Amino acid sequence: MSLISEETVRGSKPVFRELSAEDEEQQQPTSIESLCMNCYKNGVTRLLLTKIPFFKEIIVSSFTCEDCNWTNTDIQSAGRICDQGVCYTLKISSKEDLNREVVKADSATTRIPEVDFEIPAFTQKGALSTVEGLIDRAIAGLKQDQPIRKVTDPDVAEQIENFVKKLEKLKDVSTPFTLIIDDPSGNSFIESPCAPHTDEALTVTQYQRTVQQDKDLGLVADDLVTEEETATDKSGNTIEDLRNEVLQFNTNCPECNAPATTNMKLVQIPHFKEVVIMATNCDACGHRTNEVKSGGATEPLGTRITLRITDPSDMTRDLLKSETCRVIIPELEFELGMAVLGGKFTTLEGLLNDIKELIVEKNPFTAGDSTTPERSKKLQEFGKQIQEVIAGRLLVHFVLDDPAGNSYLQNVYAPDQDPEMKIERYERTFEQNEELGINDMQTENY
Repeated sequence: MSLISEETVRGSKPVFRELSAEDEEQQQPTSIESLCMNCYKNGVTRLLLTKIPFFKEIIVSSFTCEDCNWTNTDIQSAGRICDQGVCYTLKISSKEDLNREVVKADSATTRIPEVDFEIPAFTQKGALSTVEGLIDRAIAGLKQDQPIRKVTDPDVAEQIENFVKKLEKLKDVSTPFTLIIDDPSGNSFIESPCAPHTDEALTVTQYQRTVQQDKDLGLVADDLVTEEETATDKSGNTIEDLRNEVLQFNTNCPECNAPATTNMKLVQIPHFKEVVIMATNCDACGHRTNEVKSGGATEPLGTRITLRITDPSDMTRDLLKSETCRVIIPELEFELGMAVLGGKFTTLEGLLNDIKELIVEKNPFTAGDSTTPERSKKLQEFGKQIQEVIAGRLLVHFVLDDPAGNSYLQNVYAPDQDPEMKIERYERTFEQNEELGINDMQTENY
């Protein structure tokens, strides 16, 4: 049964609408007759597709049985699964760190190695909380059946009681500890109060999901498609035959989740290499997005491109930022990590505007109850500095550091050397190879 009518999909309003008291035409819940798991008679389930401001799309479900008066409510995530998984490692050394806001998806695994504590994936519903809130939630879950355990199994009850004391002691932060949130869906998040500057206590690692993780998320079937099958389309044409065509495939809008179409094209960048450009345009909400992925292999050496911005005309330089590339502006103490903003084929001005929009305008922790005057002022000041760079009034160094070697910045003096641009090739570290998945990659005798 389809829960979304064609009028909703084709209309101008998004499928997932934000809850608002000013909206006179609020989306009404969908009622479905369903089985009561308490008395096995029929009850009613009501579903509401909505969106939490500054968070994500959700499905709110509520079940009521008139025969036995049993009720149940649940919230399920309806957000888009990211292209890569994410692992946050936070070193907690002060009580201020306990107040960091955390978005924990239900697919995330939470660990505190110092006390051998772990919450496996899909054992808890997603939550928007703080570090202290996650600890309190774990303590409440462990204490839930303690009265029964003390009667039926006193030894286990005593062990749990001792472990709860360890968790409660963590909130005193008398000894530093580590919080790890590993989410293959990429939808979890830990706040960085130092943003947009580097947070020394927080490490964010993007990684490629394993086949098993894709299966757990429901992205692939148990029987994987072979490499030969993916090399051809339904007509038997090879990818080589499709290089001059614009390919289309069905997807969902990342903003309102309505059905949309993504266009894909292979493009050759002069003096560089081939890339894949993908663009999505949603007819329902008007949202547009584009992304660029490298069409070639990982280079033997990493690439670091440093441009000294000396003139406003530098803003017109073409730029390719791959999803493995970091962006650094040393004078502003700014660093944009790998996979943030995804792959981009734009100009230098376009990328700086995207960074400003991400950090200042679309940051969920700069609005509502999540913000503080000090943090908001700091981010607004950073936005003004970026605008000064774009206008050419603030001269800085712009660095693209790509361990995969798939990023590019236009040399306006080509084929001569650019006096303001420095390109360095370097050997990747073991940690960088680990992030790219190269250490475990076997291409011979497999």
